[in-house]
Amino acid sequence: MRPSRLRPGDTIALVAPSGPVPGDLLEAALPVLRGWGVKVRVGACVRAAASGYLSASDADRAAEFSEAWLDPEVRCVLAARGGYGGQRMLDLIDWTALRAAGPKVLAGSSDVTALHRAVDVHLALNSLFSPMPASVLFDDFAAEHLRRTLFEPSRTVVIRSAEAEVLVPGRASGRLVGGNLSLLAATIGAPEHGTARDGIALLEDVTESVYRLDRMLTQLLRTGWFHGVRGIALGSWAACGDPAEIRALLLERLGPLGVPILGEFGFGHVPSSPTLPLGAQAVLDTDLATITLDSPALT
Repeated sequence: MRPSRLRPGDTIALVAPSGPVPGDLLEAALPVLRGWGVKVRVGACVRAAASGYLSASDADRAAEFSEAWLDPEVRCVLAARGGYGGQRMLDLIDWTALRAAGPKVLAGSSDVTALHRAVDVHLALNSLFSPMPASVLFDDFAAEHLRRTLFEPSRTVVIRSAEAEVLVPGRASGRLVGGNLSLLAATIGAPEHGTARDGIALLEDVTESVYRLDRMLTQLLRTGWFHGVRGIALGSWAACGDPAEIRALLLERLGPLGVPILGEFGFGHVPSSPTLPLGAQAVLDTDLATITLDSPALT
């Protein structure tokens, strides 16, 4: 199910489901978001004077997310940043109540992969794997691509990367699935784990050494997560080690799947990242270096 697009005057709720939010980056991003003609509601955890690696307690983060989703004025719940902690609050959310509130847009990336999986499994809802505003990576391109996807989704049906590299040539169609590799591996065995069957798998990560990437890919392979996958698009591997070593690993572990694989597609923990709609039906074409949606991300 696709949520509705945003319109001027709608409300975006900023939440902090994971790590603490840098105040300077938040304040720099707020004028950008308000410049889209929307009201921006900033959650309490976003501004919390948190210590450690969580923006607030699990209960407070779950309450902030739930209150935003249940508010009938809110049309989009946007994670201010990632970090760690999204998984910890999933069991504290009343997903039945959220389902009754009706569909709305969830946007964010990195650790927010845990919420994307939960929204898919518990609400049967597509969501946006997008750049987040309280980040040094939220540059003009990232902000504008997110804005167009939210307000003018017909303009972001074709997503391309000039830097993409063909690892295994071909063309494949399927549902966009995946997100951050670490979170996908950590979700195995939980209710939200899912699979890439009949899908185009999107994978990216940051600050993980090559052997750890190997371990997570191997875990997903051994648990059957990749069974029936139709294609793979790989994003950024920022600060993960030697790019040549990473490329060799990806080919070694994923190449035998025998599906088209496009590397360096430019999403994830890099500047100028596009927004990708998880759950959307799409076509991956390695010759054109494109992901083309069957229909706009939002209705």
